[in-house]
Amino acid sequence: MKEEHIEVEGRVTLVLPGTMFRVELDNKHLVLATICGKMRKRWVRLTVGDRVKMEMSPYDLNKARITWRLR
Repeated sequence: MKEEHIEVEGRVTLVLPGTMFRVELDNKHLVLATICGKMRKRWVRLTVGDRVKMEMSPYDLNKARITWRLR
C-alpha cells in the first residue's frame, strides 16, 4: 500500500546550496525542503518569501518536498 503524504503550505525563509530550502510552515515550524523533479525539469525558480505547497512524510516531519509555488 502506498504511503499517504501530508500536504502543507509555508514560506521560503532561506535558500541553501544544492536546491535545498528552509521553509517556515504556518504554525512556525521550520523544515528542510527540496524541490521535486518536475519543478527542476521546468526550471522553476524559488526565492526568499515565496509561498509553496509541500508534501511531508508522516514519519519524518523535519523534511519535505516542494511540489508547487503559490502566488
